[in-house]
Amino acid sequence: MSTCAESSEHSAGSPLSGNSTLSEGSADSVHSGTRRLPRRLVQLYAGLALYGASSALLVESGLGLEPWNVLHQGLAELTGLTIGVVSIIVGAAVLLLWIPLRQRPGLGTVSNVFVVGIAMDGTLALVPEAHTLAVRIPLLVAGIVLNGVATGLYISARFGPGPRDGLMTGLHRRTGRSIRLVRTVLEVAVVATGFALGGTVGIGTVLYAVAIGPLAQLFLRVFAVRTAPDGSTVVAAGQPEGAILPR
Repeated sequence: MSTCAESSEHSAGSPLSGNSTLSEGSADSVHSGTRRLPRRLVQLYAGLALYGASSALLVESGLGLEPWNVLHQGLAELTGLTIGVVSIIVGAAVLLLWIPLRQRPGLGTVSNVFVVGIAMDGTLALVPEAHTLAVRIPLLVAGIVLNGVATGLYISARFGPGPRDGLMTGLHRRTGRSIRLVRTVLEVAVVATGFALGGTVGIGTVLYAVAIGPLAQLFLRVFAVRTAPDGSTVVAAGQPEGAILPR
């Protein structure tokens, strides 16, 4: 997306006719971004709701959860709260950690805290318990694939990272350590803590770790907002696609 600063720099050394062309292009980009806003909002909230639903399917499969939900489930076992409510509380607590890291939340960040947890509890209330592997395995596969779809939807909307992703990127900037290292340390810590509290770690956890990267990359391409005629992406500034995957 062309910025005002970039337009000013070009304007400083350009003839009047060039300035006019740039102004028209910038206006077209802003207009295109405004027209795409409804689509982006739909992507954001559909993606977050589907993320919560996919996490609920993984819970119902009983074959292993994604890292942060191992922690959420363990805390739910400890406190007696639902896993969705715990997810909201943990998300809000993580968001507070953004303050010393000087991270700026977006609409997607705040929405993530609430929508995912509500959708998770809602789906768990609707989906009957699964007792046989013939049902649990399809639930696991469906949960992982749906999680990839959800990730592609909400990240492509570019309304800001989820609280857990922002913690990761904030620590990366403040410590100078690689994204890979920071993410690995965080996820190992939350999985170990969650497992100690009673969270489910299993084959599903491993399959999720292996599959979510390729799935998310695929659906990021599928749901990417089209670029403007000048080649600039008509989306709000958000997290880099390569830096994050789920929440």
